[in-house]
Formats: sequence, structure tokens, C-alpha cells
Amino acid sequence: MEKKIEDLKQQLEKQCLINKDLQRQNKDLEQRLQEKEKLLQQLQSQYHDLEFPSQSSNETETEFRKSRAAVIAPEPIPETGRLEITQNRVKKTVSETSLIVKAIQKNDFLSRLDDEQIAMMVDLLMASTFKPGQEVIKEGSEGNSMYIVTAGELSVSQAGRDLRTLTTGDVFGELAILYNCKRTATVKAKTSVHLWCMERQTYRTIITNKSKKKREQLMGFLKTSRTLKHLNDMQLSRIIDSMEEVKYQDKDVIVREGTEGNTFYIILKGEVLVTKNVNGHQKQIRSMGKGEHFGEQALIREILRTATCIADGPVTCFSIDKEVFEETIPVEHLELFDDSKVMQEANVPEKSSPSSTLQFKDLVPVLYQEGRYQGDPVTLGVGGFGRVQLVTAINHGKYYAMKRVSKKQIVAKRQEEHMIFEKKILKAIQCDFIVRHYAAFKDTRYIYMVMEFCGGGEIWTKLKEVGRFDEPIAVFCTACVVEAYAYLHKKNIMYRDLKPENLMLDMKGYIKLVDFGFAKELVRGEKTYSFVGTPEYMPPEIIKNQGHDFAVDFWSLGILIFELLVGSPPFSSSEPQKIYAKILDGVLKFPPYLNEAAKSIISKLCRPRPGQRLGNTKNGIKDVRHHRWFSSMNWHKLRMCQLDAPTVRLIRKGPCYINFDRFPFDHTKAEEEFSGWDCDF
Repeated sequence: MEKKIEDLKQQLEKQCLINKDLQRQNKDLEQRLQEKEKLLQQLQSQYHDLEFPSQSSNETETEFRKSRAAVIAPEPIPETGRLEITQNRVKKTVSETSLIVKAIQKNDFLSRLDDEQIAMMVDLLMASTFKPGQEVIKEGSEGNSMYIVTAGELSVSQAGRDLRTLTTGDVFGELAILYNCKRTATVKAKTSVHLWCMERQTYRTIITNKSKKKREQLMGFLKTSRTLKHLNDMQLSRIIDSMEEVKYQDKDVIVREGTEGNTFYIILKGEVLVTKNVNGHQKQIRSMGKGEHFGEQALIREILRTATCIADGPVTCFSIDKEVFEETIPVEHLELFDDSKVMQEANVPEKSSPSSTLQFKDLVPVLYQEGRYQGDPVTLGVGGFGRVQLVTAINHGKYYAMKRVSKKQIVAKRQEEHMIFEKKILKAIQCDFIVRHYAAFKDTRYIYMVMEFCGGGEIWTKLKEVGRFDEPIAVFCTACVVEAYAYLHKKNIMYRDLKPENLMLDMKGYIKLVDFGFAKELVRGEKTYSFVGTPEYMPPEIIKNQGHDFAVDFWSLGILIFELLVGSPPFSSSEPQKIYAKILDGVLKFPPYLNEAAKSIISKLCRPRPGQRLGNTKNGIKDVRHHRWFSSMNWHKLRMCQLDAPTVRLIRKGPCYINFDRFPFDHTKAEEEFSGWDCDF
């Protein structure tokens, strides 16, 4: 027994020695790793200082920057610049032009230039040749030119170390066309080399002249606008600073008759056809060209477009949205005018719906054609207050979704005001991202709301089917919601019930907001104190009864983005009180597959303090649209419903109800209710 103990003791001592040795080795490895990491950081820091293109981006720049940025002194542009430029033009072949354009588009900095600036650069690049061994750039010298390699190979070295090889289509030295900087590396011809080059003064003259000319041109165009003509040059200049360039392809619709107007356009290039709907046919009214503008009344009035404007070939416009314009120029500085011309917009009475003549007796239920519920009426959805049925009109065969709600239950839950308000706002809404309301009926038992049928089904159902959405689908769905929010908030309406269950897909794959039972009109600056919403989507201020406003919609937008990308909301539990506790803790845990942009927009929308939420600060909903998560979104084309919706692939083909869950028919009847709250319904 003693021998065994002695053996064990020896084994333990031996193991201790091994462990100590391993610890020493670990420390040694750790120290070596730290030294290597330090060296790697230094190399990377030097590497990022180079002005030559590389395979990696500048994402680590901020991490490694240890000193102040160098001060760049301004350089004057010579007055003779315009003259020199005209003398230095060099003709290029089609293949040479193509190579230069591809090189520019591939370059991180130059690719930001517009088409005209690129065309001018192509025009003015000079040819240059170097023999093997000749230096093109010397490390430490002052830089004055940028180069594009058209043939041959060059070596790039720094402090005698070879860094890389430059070949056909590579751009180098481009920092020198921005400012006078010292070259950080040497570039030497390895073979005979042909280059296109441009000096800084030439480049700066191109850009400056182009900008000045464009600004003068825009100033002249704005001065012909009757609404803006009394503004001074400083005010007009501020408008130009806020405008954006938008390009359209042939047949693109720029504005559509009957839609809400909120953008002013100046045509910079191309032709725009103006048409009006006359007895169901589009009649051409006129054609507009460079310098003409349309939509100016949209900047100062709540109006609907009275004509359609279509691009006739490629068109470039300069545009400004009403919300941007209002932040730029006080309305009292503008001259309001009435215009009787056909093209101009004017206040238009609310559009009457084509189905406003619907009669309750004309609506018949659609029946399941197959499966276990064959022959039963189709139920599209079941909620706390009633059911949504699929019906069709016997006279023209169009499908509708009819929401049927028990009057007794409305009274029991004290929802009379909400029902009346829901009908009122749905009737007034004309927005492509909100479900249309066609008619309302009642009997002794139910209230019936006849709505647009969205045949693509609920986003909730689609999310269940696939687990979680790819980012392009989530971005598109959310963008549609942002447009619906912009419309509602402009009309001082909070939605307060965002969730996948309340998002429907039409057959083109566009998202529409449904169910306005929790919506509320609120004067800006006021708060409301009701406890309302879906637990997982409630913001802290509702849970804490601190009073809430439009900021609640931005919180729920953040929760929606999370749920679309992850498949479940960030704060969830089977018990509501646990959900509320998690919301108040406010800890967002992101799965590793979410990218930085997604995490950023969710975090900014779900800030606990309402005043700090994205969308609820000074710039309003604009900040949401401009967030980098939406960088791929063309908001104008989305508003015009001209984008191909990525959600189309979620929509199944088959009977009109194929995209909906199936529900058994409810044979029970609600009790009758005679209090009279619905007398004006």
C-alpha cells in the first residue's frame, strides 16, 4: 500500500514538472505571438499608408492610426487651366477607352467620379513610355501625377523591399492628383511599359470647371421656377447642395398620376414624356427636355400628381424631396401660385376607389377546391377580434379579403373607438405599401371591412417556412415598411403593431401593412399613455408607462429586422413578464452570422431612450433610409414599384389561397349587439 502511495506521489511530482514546463513554453509562445502581432501591425500600418491599390480594404486604418493626420495645404488652380486642357487632348481607340474606364471603375477612389468626370479624364490622359529599369516614381519625392498601366509590368518597393507587381489595368499614384504628397514607395519598370498619366493641375481643373459649370446651370434652372424665383442666390445654393442626381432608363416612370407628390425634379439630360389618363387611355400631353422641371408644387403642398412622367430614353434628373427641402428653406420665403396648366399638380380630391360601389349582397365566399376543408369557405387568418375571409364579387370576379369582427366582442373589449378610427384612416389612405380599403358593412352581429386581397400571403407564414430570410429579402421587406411609416407619420398616425403577421405580400412580392386596430393619431410633441402592442415588439417606454409617441414604431422596426434575419425576436419567452424584463434589460444578443451593418441598424433603432432612436432624431426617417444596411436600396424605384422584388421567390403558384395557412370553418355565430356605437360606421 505504501509503495503504491509512493508511486502515485512520484507520478504527481513528475506531472507537476511537466505542467510547469508546458506553462513556461506557453508563456514563451505567447510572448513570441505578441511580438509577431506587433510586427504585423506595423507592417499593416505601413502597407495602408501606400497609395497603391491592394487586395484588402482600409478597414483597419482607424485601429492602427497612432498620430495626427497630416495637414494638407490648399493649392491654387491656375487661371490658364482651361486653355491648357484644350491643348492637351489625346484621341483614344475604343479598346484604350475601355481599358481606362475599367481601371477607373476598379479603383476605390476614382470609381466615385460621375460619368462626365470619367469621360473628361479619359479624354485628357496623356500617353507615356518607360524602358526596363527606369523609375516612374521615386520614394520620398513629391507626387504630381497618377498613372494607369496599359502594357508591361512594374515593381513596387519600399525601403528596398519588394511589395508587389503592377500590370495592365492597375492604377497607381492617384493620391497625387488630390494634393501634393510625398511618394511612399518606388515604382520601377520591369519591362517596357506603356502608361496613361494625368497631372494634378489638369485633374483639379477638370473637376472644378465641371462643378462650377453645373452649379451655374442649376442656378439658372432654379431661377425659372415660379415657386423659387424670389429666393436669393444663397438660398438657391443651399437647395442645390441638398439635391441628388437620379438616373432613369428608357420607359422608367418618374412620377405616376394619382400618387402622392413629394419630390421636385430638374431634367439635366434626356427627354421626359408627360401623359394623362383620359377615359382609361394614356394621352401624351407634352415632352420636356434639359432645364425643364416638374413637381415644384409638391415641395409646398399636400398634393397628388395629376400627370405621369416617363423617361423617353436615358434621363438624368436632379431632385429634392419635400422633407429635405423643408429643412433647407422656410416656406414663408416661397411664392405660392395657382396654375391651371394641365401639367402642373394641384390639390386633388380624395381618389374614389373603383370598388366604392361594392354591395354586401354581391360578395360571395371563395371555397377550398381540395384537401380536408374542400367545399368550406376560405379563411385567410384568425385574430383575437375575428376572422379574415376570402370573398369575390359576383359581378366582376375580383378577390377581396373581408375582415369580420364580432360587435359584442368589440364592446366587451372597449374597442369601439379603435374600430371607428381604423375604418377612418384606412378609407383615407392612398399608399402602395398599405393595404387598400374598399368598403365597410355591418349587421346586428358583425362589422365587415372589405380590403385588398394580397395573394402572396403573410410574411409570418413565409418566415416559418424558411426559418430566416436572406439579407436581400429582409432589406426589401423592411424598406417597404419604412415607406409605409413615412406615409403614416407624415399624416401624424402611429402604427404600433408591427410584426411579421401584419405584413402581407402582393403577387409582385411587395409588402403591405395590414391591421390598423392599434393605430392612433397623435399631435407632434404630445404623448399617449395606453399599454398597447405585441409583447415581443413593445418598447421600454410603453412597459414603463412613461408615455409614448412615434418613436415606438422605430423600436418595432429594429425588432422586425432582427426577427426577419434570425427567425425569432431578440426578446422572447413563453411568459410575457419575462419578455418585458428582457426588454427593460435591453441586452441585444446577436448571432455570429449577422453582419455589422445589420447589427448597427438594429442597435440604433432599439435604443432604450426614444429621443436617441434612429428615425426619431433631427433628420427623422431620412436617417433610416440613409443607413448603410440599405445601401443597395433604390428608394425612388421602390416608391414607384419599379424594383424586382426578391420576395417573389417566396410566393407559391396554385389556387388563389395557396400562400395561406388553412383554417377550419367557424360555424358558431356571434351574439347580436344593439348598443348603437356603430351607427355612423
